[in-house]
Amino acid sequence: MVEPLLIAQGESPLYLLPQMANRHGLVAGTTGTGKTVTLQVMAEAFSKIGVPVFAADVKGDLSGISEAGTDNPKIADRVKKLKLSDFSFAACPATFWDVFGEQGHPVRATISEMGPLLIARLLNLNDTQESVLELVFKIADDNGLLLLDLKDLQAMLQYVGDNAKNFQTQYGNISAASIGSIQRGLVAVQQQGGEKFFGEPALNLDDLMQTDSNGRGIVNILAADKLIQNPKIYATFLLWLLTALFERLPEVGDPDKPKLVFFFDEAHLLFADLPKVIEDKVVQVVRLIRSKGVGVYFVTQNPLDVPETVLGQLSNRVQHALRAFTPKDQKAVKAAAETFRSNPKLDVAKVITELQVGEALVSFLDEKGMPGVVQKALVCPPHSQIGPITPEQRKQLMQNSVVAGVYENAVDRESAYEKLKARSSQGAPATGSGTATGQLPGADAPWYQNIPGMQRGPRGGDSLVEAMAKSAARTIGSSVGRQLIRGVLGSLLGGSKK
Repeated sequence: MVEPLLIAQGESPLYLLPQMANRHGLVAGTTGTGKTVTLQVMAEAFSKIGVPVFAADVKGDLSGISEAGTDNPKIADRVKKLKLSDFSFAACPATFWDVFGEQGHPVRATISEMGPLLIARLLNLNDTQESVLELVFKIADDNGLLLLDLKDLQAMLQYVGDNAKNFQTQYGNISAASIGSIQRGLVAVQQQGGEKFFGEPALNLDDLMQTDSNGRGIVNILAADKLIQNPKIYATFLLWLLTALFERLPEVGDPDKPKLVFFFDEAHLLFADLPKVIEDKVVQVVRLIRSKGVGVYFVTQNPLDVPETVLGQLSNRVQHALRAFTPKDQKAVKAAAETFRSNPKLDVAKVITELQVGEALVSFLDEKGMPGVVQKALVCPPHSQIGPITPEQRKQLMQNSVVAGVYENAVDRESAYEKLKARSSQGAPATGSGTATGQLPGADAPWYQNIPGMQRGPRGGDSLVEAMAKSAARTIGSSVGRQLIRGVLGSLLGGSKK
């Protein structure tokens, strides 16, 4: 049995049981009430028992977990109040990631891995535009055309749009207006730095589930202070990562401790303007991913930011202070109070508004899976540094990381863009129809030269067999040929397992 994790202390010590940690959780409270420190304390505790952690660092404060803390009056006072006789400062093993490759190792996914539903959400497409995008993915899959980066999808969209009549019989009508809207959306994503996220080498999920030589779980920190400025990309990336874990990991039932704990900070961004079809699938993923050994903890200012269908699945809860200045605030306080198992000694709705920094209402599952009676508690102090590390410290940690050099250099190999370009120059058909020319009507230059940033020569690359073997896109087998399988959100199954 793995030792329980001391997170806070009220009338009695409050332990998060590792065997119940994959039942998910919620850390809530307004800005400045102590959510980040609580997240840090929980991440430290998981790391200590050998559980890897993934957390987005939206303010830069969480990076301090990689360095041992130092004495200060506030920490000393908290240690004394909680009578933590064996308290000592210690760092956690940490790996830094960054979509932009500036404050961490680059993290990428391919277009095929992301899938049409998440791309549609990223581009804020309507139903008609989304259906056209799904057809484009279908045509690419049927023809073995790998969609790895933005220019692959741009090339595929332009080719399908230019030859829409040739695809009509097999795939149905393809609106030129929808193709144009999708292309404009891709240009906007490109301008926001999205092209750095899409491509290869794609993130291998196994790299997020590592332990160090002492058996401590690696804390994976996503530098998100810049990424959060593009909330659609931020939320779509984390949603993709969550669903990718769900698709790839095997069933493990109820383990003694999680295989990975996933902290989703600024969770309200995930659910903002989320289409019902995706929300339903998110609910499904959250409900089922615990059987894969993954615990998901949503970190947000207000419990009402999380849909009720998801909120009901978050069993381990730490509620920091909420303020009740408006009727909406009062509704949030009441809703938060009602989610706890009542304590006759506490007026929970009243206490929520009176909590000081570092105080919280806490309820964890007991060994039978029942929510504990809510207690007003002090959160334990972190053993690591509170606040950000220096750029020099971050650079040193990145250089010594086990994945140093693995993701730094982007790989741009043969995929849809190159194949369509080659077929166009040869005048060969791109589909089984045998009628497509691959040339824009009346254009003097091949169609691919009209796409911004693509005026360059062939780069060569793997053969089709080699490309399909190495690519994020995997074939089901010879019985189905080039038809590919996609998961719960349209992402490509098996894409990140190399």
